[in-house]
Amino acid sequence: MRTSRTRHGNDTGNGDGPGGGSAGGGRQWARADATRHALLSAAQQVFADRGYADAGIAEIVERSGISVGSLYHHYGGKAGLYVALWEDLTAEQEASAAQAVSAARKSGESDPIALFTAGARAYLLVCWERREAARLFLAGEGPSGSSLMRRSRAQHWIAQNTKLLRGPAPGEPAGRADQVLSLVLTTVIGEAGREIATAENEAEAAEIIDEVCRILIRLAR
Repeated sequence: MRTSRTRHGNDTGNGDGPGGGSAGGGRQWARADATRHALLSAAQQVFADRGYADAGIAEIVERSGISVGSLYHHYGGKAGLYVALWEDLTAEQEASAAQAVSAARKSGESDPIALFTAGARAYLLVCWERREAARLFLAGEGPSGSSLMRRSRAQHWIAQNTKLLRGPAPGEPAGRADQVLSLVLTTVIGEAGREIATAENEAEAAEIIDEVCRILIRLAR
């Protein structure tokens, strides 16, 4: 788990000024990173157990062993923790997909559909590997503005997939058919990710991933 945060400034975890020297600064950053990791891990557990609406700051603080002041310093409250968890998951999904596409290109693959499928497979694999985090967002709960956040991310994802599926950019903009195809394929991947996150075991998840990739290829052709 990365240690995403929504608040900036001093990250020592206690609001003190920076320490003297690079060694002191390094220790402070390490402590701040450990603090954020503990808070996010505890928040993920509490959100999973209680749901976002019923999750309480007090329980997150108790499970993390971190002070409430540090929680507010790093994340500003419950909503900030939720957003940080969501950003952490989506960043890993996007990075894994991009790395898979890059690796396929370096190996000599140039077919846009094959590249798209490689990225989709990597994304879906993260849905299984990070299933505990992914399950938090299945019910659509979250703080005010989280629906808009998801829609904005989906629109960006669709736009990126449209570019990938079209291959080397031609002079004209994407047509309606290109946009609709990207929308359909991206929706399939998103829904498949939900199924994979709730799969019973790794074998079932792998079976779903393989079948989804076959379906994507058929639809894209």
